[in-house]
Amino acid sequence: MKTCNCLISAVLFAFPLFAEDTPVYTNYLRQYQTPSNVVWDCSDAVASSGSQLSALAINPGGARFDLWTIKASPLTEYLLSTCYVGTYVPIASVTIRSEDPYPTLRRTRADRPFYVDVMVDGLLAGAADPAASKSVKLTRHVQSYGVGGTGITIDRTLATLDSQATISTNGTQTLTYLVNAVPEADRTKVRGEERFTVWSIADVRPPTYNIPETQIASKFIQIWPVADGTITGITQGQVIVSAMPQVTFTLHDCYPSSRNYAQVYKGSPQLGVAGTQVPGQRLFTESVPQDAVLIANNYDSIFNDDGLWTMELLTETVFGTDRLAYVSFTLDRTIEVNGNVNTTE
Repeated sequence: MKTCNCLISAVLFAFPLFAEDTPVYTNYLRQYQTPSNVVWDCSDAVASSGSQLSALAINPGGARFDLWTIKASPLTEYLLSTCYVGTYVPIASVTIRSEDPYPTLRRTRADRPFYVDVMVDGLLAGAADPAASKSVKLTRHVQSYGVGGTGITIDRTLATLDSQATISTNGTQTLTYLVNAVPEADRTKVRGEERFTVWSIADVRPPTYNIPETQIASKFIQIWPVADGTITGITQGQVIVSAMPQVTFTLHDCYPSSRNYAQVYKGSPQLGVAGTQVPGQRLFTESVPQDAVLIANNYDSIFNDDGLWTMELLTETVFGTDRLAYVSFTLDRTIEVNGNVNTTE
């Protein structure tokens, strides 16, 4: 029998500003025999790393091994990695990198780039070598989750083929994507995923070989929308002469692990200014985008002077701090008394 090594990272790390609750994942391995299509599941949970012998003998048609993980709450299943073992089948791996270090699932925001490393080894080039040993096919599929979707119940067989290419040389190549290709009219509000898959070439040589095109390696990346927000309760240019009014901050599509808050500072709007935080903030620990409404009351004490002030609604993510909304107003709460005193003698 041949040994199939499947390595994964299923341990979640805590980040100082963007820590998420640690979800429970269970990993399992599924083996597909080719061309008989016999399927076998490993009876024991698969550790986060290691190796084991395949339960079924690897015949000339080869076998594919899929490594899955199941998230306990909400109940969600993810395909982490795929490898294929066969006589003439090359070795391949796909690695997707983004600016988000979340270790379990690769993800990024709709306005950020990502990178795909495709490694191929074992390709042959001899005149007598079978065609299936000389090249592999790389495909890129894209799929939208729809309005408000999270991908939990998505049917991935409905994904759209965006592009495909043939790879006929060994080595690693890096593909850079400055923007994603998930279909969405508003490019800032993309919700979906991109999947990159390496396929073997069909090997049909009767009577021994009748091996169809087979998936060798596959990885996907989730794309989440850019957050937006509004400030209501104070209007642009308003003059406030008494207590500060109640202010409502409405947030949409906050990125996973984001910290969302409002701040004020003296003067006109300026990007990158560190002001005084308005009481109340929201730290999202969910792994999908969230909406929220924050309300500020009784926050007069954070203002130490009259004059022009700016209030901002901010979201802080692994990509940096972004301003979602702002409003400038004038504070004029100084009481002036005009009068005179007369005496009569």
